Amino acid sequence: MVEESIKSGKLKARLPRGLADRGPAEIAATRNLVERIRSVFERYGFEALETPAIEYSDALGKFLPDQDRPNEGVFSFKDDDEQWLSLRYDLTAPLARHVAENYRNLVLPYRSYRCGYVFRNEKPGPGRFRQFMQFDADTVGSASMAADAEMCMLAADTMEALGIPRGSYIVRVNNRKVLDGLLETVGLTGPEKEAQRLAVLRAMDKYDRLGLAGVRQLLGDGRKDESGDFTRGAGLPEADIRTITSIFEPVRDVDDRIAQIDLRLRESKVGQEGREEIATVSRLVRAAGYDSDRILIDPSVVRGLEYYTGPVYEVELTFEINDDKGRPVRFGSVGGGGRYDGLVARFTGQPVPATGFSIGVSRLAAALAHLGKIETGDARGPVVVTVFDRGRLADYQRMVQSLRGAGIRAELYLGNPKNIGNQLKYADRRKSPCVVIQGDDERARGEVTIKDLALGAELAGGAQERADYLKLQDEAQIAVKEAELVQAVRAVLERHGRR
Repeated sequence: MVEESIKSGKLKARLPRGLADRGPAEIAATRNLVERIRSVFERYGFEALETPAIEYSDALGKFLPDQDRPNEGVFSFKDDDEQWLSLRYDLTAPLARHVAENYRNLVLPYRSYRCGYVFRNEKPGPGRFRQFMQFDADTVGSASMAADAEMCMLAADTMEALGIPRGSYIVRVNNRKVLDGLLETVGLTGPEKEAQRLAVLRAMDKYDRLGLAGVRQLLGDGRKDESGDFTRGAGLPEADIRTITSIFEPVRDVDDRIAQIDLRLRESKVGQEGREEIATVSRLVRAAGYDSDRILIDPSVVRGLEYYTGPVYEVELTFEINDDKGRPVRFGSVGGGGRYDGLVARFTGQPVPATGFSIGVSRLAAALAHLGKIETGDARGPVVVTVFDRGRLADYQRMVQSLRGAGIRAELYLGNPKNIGNQLKYADRRKSPCVVIQGDDERARGEVTIKDLALGAELAGGAQERADYLKLQDEAQIAVKEAELVQAVRAVLERHGRR
């Protein structure tokens, strides 16, 4: 590609795979979404924090430098003093670094939220990007299960603040200690069994997509997918597979689920710790009015294979969409989190309890668009002040500034003003709600003409005869005194539900 550019003498405009340009409509929709999330997070007492997009590679945890570059998964490079730097792959590792670096100056428990883009050096695909936005909230310095219960309630309240009704989402809660206890009961302990433990957890994590039969295959010898590709299994015997898959039993009652955990993990100390923590979270959220139709104890939740140390939670949207082949599937996860008591300790050398919740903003925006809860159409443009006479640019600029001074988006037409029709076409293509016109006649009367383009388009669409069309167009065009310009334009904007 570079050689082609050299030969042609010009660069080829192209975008790297897995990245996307964003237009004004998408930006506006994202801004609105982020502000609604922010309002909920701040209501819970979390305060804003911003960390850089670049960190030292060793601060990102498991992605450490080798001889050539840090392991795959992150974008990395060396700076001028030969230090490895990486683009952040999430917002939690930078938070851990910030807390460790400023630990003595922070008020603990430290409650913060962050919003920003993260980067993954992974193979892109449909709906899978190398750059995407996350919105996180974390509490650092509290070992109380009340902090975890609060994250679950925060997740539920955020979904409803975004217009996702009850019954269309569920916050599912488990505990990594329960999963560790389950693995312990089938003998998967010790460093020599680490690869097999991870294979089991990965298989369990695919339950929603593959169902019980698919998980059983991955826990056993392996599974061949529709394309013929074979995934090697964890190699468990049938008795151990039955033990592992018993957590997928469809039991809705919270107390029954906790009782089942107690029965299966009675001989596991870590499993019993997890059961007690789950029971505490369940008791706290129910006392706050969050029943199992919003926050559900679910021992099958697997999240963060090497990351979390206690409660884990996942926000799932339960309504159906069609996949690439037109088949109905559940929308699935739009966020999650959990307790990660060991992350800050990597820097401090001493345990620092922490728990957090993260929303995938881009994926959530897609869900809201599906529900019709977010604006996905073209962005609305500014009011355009046309230029009827080149010699009066100062007058027209003064009108623009009077609109801007009143908080109204406005611009002066900066193209060739020779043809007023071209100016109106420009305003129409810019999705302008209206244009301001002042020719010689209007100026002599001390007036301006305001042409409501949005209303004109609506009225013209319903007109059958030319006479009706002309009459309706007249209704979309009014003349007002120049001193009433701001008031008249504001009335047009309010007519179309715009501020």
